[in-house]
Amino acid sequence: MSAVRVHNFSISIDGFATGEGQAADAPFGHAGERLHEWMFATRSWQGEGGSIGADNAFAERHGPGIGAEIMGAGKFGPPNWQDDPDYRGAWGPNPPFHAPVFVLTHRPRPSIEMEGGTTFHFLDASPAEALDRAREAAAGQDVRLGGGPTVVRDFVNADLVDHLHVVQVPLLLGRGVRLWDGLEALEEKYDIEAVSTPSRVTHLTFTRRR
Repeated sequence: MSAVRVHNFSISIDGFATGEGQAADAPFGHAGERLHEWMFATRSWQGEGGSIGADNAFAERHGPGIGAEIMGAGKFGPPNWQDDPDYRGAWGPNPPFHAPVFVLTHRPRPSIEMEGGTTFHFLDASPAEALDRAREAAAGQDVRLGGGPTVVRDFVNADLVDHLHVVQVPLLLGRGVRLWDGLEALEEKYDIEAVSTPSRVTHLTFTRRR
């Protein structure tokens, strides 16, 4: 069976994956882009001028083998995007997914076909139900769980995540949405590896025990 993977999921050292005050011009709230600066510096993100060290090696694992993605409403757009019937996501006409994307929302709408092979499907579904749909669309490839933190937490709690890559950034946010709340004793289900890099981030990899 295809695996469920989370990649490049950045959090502060106090566990917040998004800051407070999310808006169209501030998708991560008061955190800004600080949680993701390590990734923006890599070759996989910026091309030839980017770094090619360990950060890049982790960042490159985001794409290969992925046949579909699941994301929450908060990743697809700013608060209350559901009130705009013409809203088509935060990535322009050619989103970077190039695969079916399943957006979890309590206010579903018709699917939207974009350029480059991305089609957004909108579901009001449990994690298990959404995963069944995504696995069918992925046609044997893996399913990536794109976030945000509430969605990742719900899928981990439902015991549906096989690979979880979390990047701990040396930054205190103090407020926002935390990843780890309610996820006690993950070490009993996952093998955990930690790799620190010169960018001062720590890559935490959780691999489900078989």
